[in-house]
Amino acid sequence: MYFYYQMKNKILLLYLLFSVSISSQIVIKGTVYQNNEPLENVAVYLNSTMLGTTTNGKGEFSLPVKEGHYELIVSYLGFKKINYTLNTQDYKKPLKFYLEEEESVLGEVIIRKSIYDRAWRKNLKIFEKNFIGESKLAKHCKIVNPKDIYFKYDENKKILQAFARKPIIIENKGLGYSIVYELVYFYRSEEYTSYLGYSKYQELEGNKRKIKYWERKRLEAYNGSPRHFYKSLLENNLMEDGFRVDLFERIPNPKRPSEEEVEKAKEILGENIKIPRNWYIEDKKILTAKDSAMIVLNNNNLPLYEHTTYDFNIERSRIIGFYKNTNYLLFEDNMLVYYIREEKEQAFLETQTFEEKELSIFQPSLVIPIKKPVILNDNGTLKNPLNVMYFGYWSYEKFANSLPLNYDPTFSKQ
Repeated sequence: MYFYYQMKNKILLLYLLFSVSISSQIVIKGTVYQNNEPLENVAVYLNSTMLGTTTNGKGEFSLPVKEGHYELIVSYLGFKKINYTLNTQDYKKPLKFYLEEEESVLGEVIIRKSIYDRAWRKNLKIFEKNFIGESKLAKHCKIVNPKDIYFKYDENKKILQAFARKPIIIENKGLGYSIVYELVYFYRSEEYTSYLGYSKYQELEGNKRKIKYWERKRLEAYNGSPRHFYKSLLENNLMEDGFRVDLFERIPNPKRPSEEEVEKAKEILGENIKIPRNWYIEDKKILTAKDSAMIVLNNNNLPLYEHTTYDFNIERSRIIGFYKNTNYLLFEDNMLVYYIREEKEQAFLETQTFEEKELSIFQPSLVIPIKKPVILNDNGTLKNPLNVMYFGYWSYEKFANSLPLNYDPTFSKQ
C-alpha cells in the first residue's frame, strides 16, 4: 500500500512538472516572403541560442520557445537580415516577414578580391585576439573560415575594422559548440574593442566523458560572467553568488602625453622608432632632447585613463531599479565588479601593471555606461549591449567564453 502511494505521488509530481514545462512554452509560427512569394530554406533562429529552424516549401516556420524576450533573426544570403524583437506575451498570431535584397554587403574597398598577405595575416591575429580572446578556452577555439573575413586598417588613427561576406564558422572544442556568427561590425581602436553580431549555437558530438568535461567547462565559463552577474542582480543574490560591486571615477591619465607631444617626439626620433615598454633613464636625468622624446613615447604606453574607487560594496538598490515593467541599471559613474569565487588566469595577469596585480587576486571587471538608459532583460542580458563598455576580466574573456542564452547552469550543477 505504501509503495503504491509513493509511486502515485511520483507519477503525480512528474505530471505536474511536465505540465509546468509545457505551459511555460509557446510555439512561434510565421511565413517568410520575397516579392510576395513564399521563400524556402530561410534561417529563422533566436539570437545567441541553440533554437532555430528553416522555412519549408511554403515559406512557413514553427519554433517552440520558452516565454520571454528574444531577438528573432530571419536570415537568407543575399537579403537584408531581419532582427525582430519578440516578446512571447505579445505574440497572438503568425508572423509575416518580407525580405529585401541586399544591394551591397560590403563596400567597394572591401568587396574586391582580398590579398592574403602579411598585412592580412597580421590583421587576422589582431581580430582573433580581440574577438576570440586570449583565455584558456581561446586556445581551443578557432575560426574555420578565416578567409571570408576582410579588414580595413586606418594607419593614422590605429583603427581596425572587420567585415565578413559570409557567416563566420567558429568551432569551440573547449565548450563543445559549433557556432555560426553573422558579423554586423567589428571596431578596434587603441582605447577599446567593440563588435556586434548574431550567433546560432549547435552542440558538438562527443562521448560521455567529453560531454561531462564540456558541462564542467560551461559552468566554469558561466560563473563570474556578465550574464551570471546580471541574473544574480535580478534575483538579489549578489553576495551569495560571489559578487561585490564598487563605484569608481574615470579621468584622463595626466601622465600620458598629448597627441601633439607624441608627434613632436616622433619628429625628433623618427617614425619607426620602437620604445621598449617601461623604458627609463637609470639616473632619472634628462640629458638630451632625444632622452626627453624617448620618455614621451614611453609614457604614451600608459593607460588612457586613471580609475579612482570612491564607494565600496554598494547595495543592490543603488545598482538596479524597476519602472513600468522594465529593469534599469542605475549606478552613478562606473561599476567595478569583483567575482570572488575564482582567481585570475595567468594570461590575464600578464596584461596588468604591478599595481593592478597587487589590487586583488580576484577577477575585476569594469562596467562603463556610454549611453543611457541601460535596460536589463529578464534573462540576464542587456537590451542594448553596446550601451556599456567592459574592461578588465569581462573584456579578457571574449567570445571563446560565450554560452548560448538557453544554457541552464542549474542543469550543469546536477
